[in-house]
Amino acid sequence: MGSKDYDSSRKPSHQHAATRSKIKILLLLVLTNALSIFLFSGSGSVFGVKFWRYTPSVHVWDSEKLMLELNTTRARLSDSQSQLSALRNQLSTANSLLETLIADAKSSDQGSNNKQTGMWAREPSEELKLAMGPHKLPLGFTPNLGSDELFPTLGQACHKFQDELEKYLDYPVGGECFSDDIFAQRLMLKGCEPLPRRRCKPPTPAGYVEPHPYPESLWSIPPDTSITWDPYTCKNYACLVDRGNHPGSYDCKDCFNLFGREKDRWMRETSELDYSIDAVLALKPKGTIRIGLDIGGGSGTFAARMSERNITIVTTSMNFDGPFNSFIAARGLISMHLSVAHRLPFFDNTLDIVHSMHVLSNWIPDVMLEFALYDIYRVLRPGGLFWLDHFFCIGTQLNSTYVPIFDRIGFKQLRWNAGRKLDRGFEMNEWYLSALLEKPMN
Repeated sequence: MGSKDYDSSRKPSHQHAATRSKIKILLLLVLTNALSIFLFSGSGSVFGVKFWRYTPSVHVWDSEKLMLELNTTRARLSDSQSQLSALRNQLSTANSLLETLIADAKSSDQGSNNKQTGMWAREPSEELKLAMGPHKLPLGFTPNLGSDELFPTLGQACHKFQDELEKYLDYPVGGECFSDDIFAQRLMLKGCEPLPRRRCKPPTPAGYVEPHPYPESLWSIPPDTSITWDPYTCKNYACLVDRGNHPGSYDCKDCFNLFGREKDRWMRETSELDYSIDAVLALKPKGTIRIGLDIGGGSGTFAARMSERNITIVTTSMNFDGPFNSFIAARGLISMHLSVAHRLPFFDNTLDIVHSMHVLSNWIPDVMLEFALYDIYRVLRPGGLFWLDHFFCIGTQLNSTYVPIFDRIGFKQLRWNAGRKLDRGFEMNEWYLSALLEKPMN
């Protein structure tokens, strides 16, 4: 079914409003014509003004009666002039009302258009209109929504990037989406998140191979056919694994090498800043840490280690310089393509643990960081743990900016360790903070 005739059987509510306005205008025109007919056709009453037809009898020889008739006629004419003046005022009022109704009708039509265009720079494309809604609910279906319309989700900042968004929604309906991983992610990073749903299918990798079985998949390099990312340089996982041995700037240079540093992450405490998973879990009764979230979890190694301990971790990741989401999923773990600015898609008081390494740091504006930390507090259950792993900042920021933020939120400190970032030299005054925080039980 084409995009233009989709949902054509449902009439938008603004069409009903325009129809009602037109009916009002028609009724007012009929009323105005009726006034004119009453005015010129004889006795009647309109707006409380009485009209009469009077034919005086002339008494030619009786001067006294003639004067009486003339005075009576003069009085009645004067009264009629007053009534006509009142009628003229009422007709003027009716005319003003008519003009107001016409203006309202035009405003209603314009408003119905604005309901679709909203903050858009111009009239949206047909597919964008369908993607952003609203759509009328079926007749007789009245869920507890407070509305008879359903609005699809769409990031507020999408309105600023209409050209890009319409390009994202330019596809053959029911056909194949164009390769747009990087393009879509750039929209997300501009704040156009969530992106609207689409009516096209992603391309299927040629020669797709089934993933390795679990738990072997946790520590196996996935088949190359699992890559659904449009890379600039590396075309396979062998290249991605080996890039740690080559110069270049990457978001996570050796994350795809599961037999290098990834193999030892969180297994032992080599410094005050490096907490081990087993030491963290030992702080809680056995079996009470069951589900959680890793924010910006790279290639999913934290989730893999927790999976070995029968703990389910959802990993959020962006595809910066690599197909991280595809890699995480190929390992048999739950991947979520989500930016750090997005509200966490979990209900209040539900997660046992939230972990974040490097991602939550001073590159995030202070206000946005505070919103993110409150959101973490929200999704943690009472007694849940927030593992802040290697939070980066300048030394002067730690006590002046970030400690007050954590104090305002109200986490309980179980562990708190700060130390200099040594690879850049002491003169840079760069620090790491690792902390284990608990949401209070009351």
